[in-house]
Amino acid sequence: MKAIAVTPKQTNSVRLEEMDKPKTSDIKNGRGVLVEVLRVGACGTDREINNGEYGVAPEGYDFLVLGHENFGRVAEVAENVTEFAVGDFVVATVRRPGYSFYDDIGEQDFTTDDEYFERGISRLHGYMAEFYAESADFLIKIPPAIKEIAVLLEPLSIIEKGLKQASDIQERLKIWRPKTAAVLGTGSVGLLTSMALRLRGYAVHGFGKDARDGYLNADLLEEIGVSYDSTMETTVAASTEKYGEYDLIFECTGYSPIVFDAMQSLNQNGVLILASVTGGERKTDAIPSDKINQQFVLGNRVMFGTVNANREHFEIGVKDLALCEAMYAGWLGKMMTHKIEGLENFAQAFDVLNNAGKYRAIKAYFEVKKI
Repeated sequence: MKAIAVTPKQTNSVRLEEMDKPKTSDIKNGRGVLVEVLRVGACGTDREINNGEYGVAPEGYDFLVLGHENFGRVAEVAENVTEFAVGDFVVATVRRPGYSFYDDIGEQDFTTDDEYFERGISRLHGYMAEFYAESADFLIKIPPAIKEIAVLLEPLSIIEKGLKQASDIQERLKIWRPKTAAVLGTGSVGLLTSMALRLRGYAVHGFGKDARDGYLNADLLEEIGVSYDSTMETTVAASTEKYGEYDLIFECTGYSPIVFDAMQSLNQNGVLILASVTGGERKTDAIPSDKINQQFVLGNRVMFGTVNANREHFEIGVKDLALCEAMYAGWLGKMMTHKIEGLENFAQAFDVLNNAGKYRAIKAYFEVKKI
């Protein structure tokens, strides 16, 4: 079968590999499911791995199959699989258990291991292939009604984890009734975050770098009742003069200095969620650290990071995708701007990833096989 692979830590090594088709027997305890891949999302993580920034090949291989945003159809099930049948639509989670206590209890997204196992990222092959085999324990059944946009579930699961953690943390207050939210970043993750917050009843304000005129992402935000401001015209901190301080801020920009602006824009008892993985060497001077420290201490404010997700967060995401389709029919489909037909056209996908501004791309994805 065909698969898109890289040599980890080698710049621009992306290529097509021929591999043996996996089998349900590759999975222990008769829990194997063979999945025919229908769509795979291409994102910044895939671009960064191809740039040689990170990525680890599985044991016994000198290459890593890319892809963690996935959607497929069950082709075969092993003898101990009762939850799925041939023809079911599924999405697979990404992280697999390692060796820490958290991995042992099914909370591998909170692992304390330095070496972790993630499909398409670290020590496990990903989903940019024609088929994959997986344990039924790590598959999420997808209702046919959302099959066209189900490839968005994996990035949405990260958001769902962040919002769930915010809710769990705020149980310290006994009663927390947030009303306003700011979303920093208006790429695909920012749009999905804004959607999830709107479904929960927040007044949401989105912030991106681009000017408003002709910006599709801003159009999409406004379609679901989210305001848009360019940070080239107003800072997040300055926006509080217009919108007030925010009960919740979700940061997904990849630009670390904006975090300090966000810290000064939280309401009392507010929560700041960080989702960007910033691997650079950027440093920020002239931070009003005394002021920020005082605000966080006296205002009972919270900041935390979120990465990866477990089964619970994927399942919440399925519900939100379905609800969004019911409330804002067709909106999610407008995010899926660049379809690449066939794995053999991987160069086209990476051209879009490397030049997203030029292409005005929101979400690029492979259609491996027609749904």
